[in-house]
Amino acid sequence: MFKLGLIINPLAGLGGSVALKGSDNMAEQALSMGAVAKAGLRTSTALSVLEDLKPQIQVFTCANEMGASVLEVMDWSHKVVYEPAGHTSADDTKNAALKLKELGMDLIVFAGGDGTARDVCSVIEDACPVLGIPAGVKIHSGVYGITPSASGEVIRLLVTGQLVDLRTQDVRDIDEDAFRNNQVKAKLYGEMLVPQAGQFVQSVKQGGIEQEELVLDDLAAYLTSELEPDVLYLVGSGKTTQHFMEYLHLPNTLLGVDAMVNEHVIAQDLNEQSILELLSQYSQAKIIVSVIGGQGHVFGRGNQQLSSDVIKKVGRENLMILSTKTKLSHLEGRPLIADTSDVELDKALAGHIEVITGYQDKVLYPIQ
Repeated sequence: MFKLGLIINPLAGLGGSVALKGSDNMAEQALSMGAVAKAGLRTSTALSVLEDLKPQIQVFTCANEMGASVLEVMDWSHKVVYEPAGHTSADDTKNAALKLKELGMDLIVFAGGDGTARDVCSVIEDACPVLGIPAGVKIHSGVYGITPSASGEVIRLLVTGQLVDLRTQDVRDIDEDAFRNNQVKAKLYGEMLVPQAGQFVQSVKQGGIEQEELVLDDLAAYLTSELEPDVLYLVGSGKTTQHFMEYLHLPNTLLGVDAMVNEHVIAQDLNEQSILELLSQYSQAKIIVSVIGGQGHVFGRGNQQLSSDVIKKVGRENLMILSTKTKLSHLEGRPLIADTSDVELDKALAGHIEVITGYQDKVLYPIQ
């Protein structure tokens, strides 16, 4: 039997849709603003890949929302080895990880974000293989599957005895207080041993400014020429979109979503609900997003305000994806990723999509 340890951080990702840039120390505020917990759902998505392998997997997990609740709904046999005293905290993640380590798991799987990875790393380090199910706002570390389903596929390879490399990968996190003030301060917190399956496990997010000013100017100039009157433009986060807004001499939230109409910013740092309210007021809207360097994510990493409901209302045909050819080439053929927490929407977005790479310069690139 394959011994699988499972930890779910039920608070992971709460701050995303409500534009809090993360969930560390912000869970209560996020819930009061209408945030919906999705870590359990994303764990279910990962485990659904393994339905036919249930008889081969012995699951050890935590009580209630930290694991058992999801497994009970999915009719997975499991053993509870850790029970939190009350509201879950980082200490619960650490204590659960330590217990699973002591019991000698073949693989420890956890659902969360970079903060959860830090907590797991602090007690596990490279003592046994681990794998993350992406459920947080910030996913800079190289210990996660590119999507929940991809995490499930990696587990499947291990359970069925496929040859899967194990390599140490960085655990990185950023200062959320600085993050909320448009400053990115990343720090290396350690390494963990992660099963490697190239198309399923993400790379560490590339930092810094990799594009030349002229390339970004070309992108900005072309976007400006394409702007249509009375159309609502939802401008996503990142350095590339920031350069576009600076080209127009407009204010910008580096790590948030802003709304623009007729080359004027009408709202800044929007949450999901505010975006949906704006969409009800405009007959046409477009989303402008950039590709995350090194990972290829377009949705689901730091821009959860652009939720599945938002994307459905705007429509695939109204997505404006920005990237330099250098950034795309660094993906080495890997597709772009839409990880919206809506499996059917992800399927609808899949295929080849136009990516704007310069002035009147576009490429067709796969997205999944």
